[in-house]
Amino acid sequence: MKHKAGFYEKYIKRALDIVLSGIAMIVLSPVMLITAILVRVNLGSPVVFCQERPGKDEIIFKMHKFRTMTEERNENGELLPDEKRLTEFGKTLRSLSLDELPELWDIFRGKMSIVGPRPLLVKYLPLYSEEQHHRHDIKPGLTGWAQVNGRNLTSWEERFEHDIYYVNHVSFLMDVKIVFATVRCVFAREGINAEGSATMEAFEGMGTALHE
Repeated sequence: MKHKAGFYEKYIKRALDIVLSGIAMIVLSPVMLITAILVRVNLGSPVVFCQERPGKDEIIFKMHKFRTMTEERNENGELLPDEKRLTEFGKTLRSLSLDELPELWDIFRGKMSIVGPRPLLVKYLPLYSEEQHHRHDIKPGLTGWAQVNGRNLTSWEERFEHDIYYVNHVSFLMDVKIVFATVRCVFAREGINAEGSATMEAFEGMGTALHE
């Protein structure tokens, strides 16, 4: 059954997203500027890359992030695997979650929320079970229940279970809990990489996964 928004979601959550993302962009503007300069020096242009992701009701939007990978290609012109293109500088950006800062703009413009299921790749949409599709009943988030419960170290099944749990239990207190837990995870640099992989393994339906 499709999720029905409560009072908090309808009248408070969006207002908080606008206010908090706006304040964060102002306060963190020096950090974002320095990060942008470092990305330009270390990885070149573009500094920020856009990628299509499914949002609320699986409507596609363009999400913004700082680059963390090079554009190195093989002799056939194909991009090298993530492990080859992710530099030490890029790993540092990810460990500090600095690559996520441009998403504050996506929150401010209403495509994302501060807290919600992370927006994944569009190619995963046909692979979800009926229950997993419900992760798109609400706006995707900068952080979420799955991110403070293992981040990239959990299995896809566990991550989706966390996402659905959040959808079914959205509340102001839960959002506050997730935000504070996120700050702790960022400073502790917990759960950045899946074991043996620079990034989370690609989802290919329950029971199978390949590296992106």
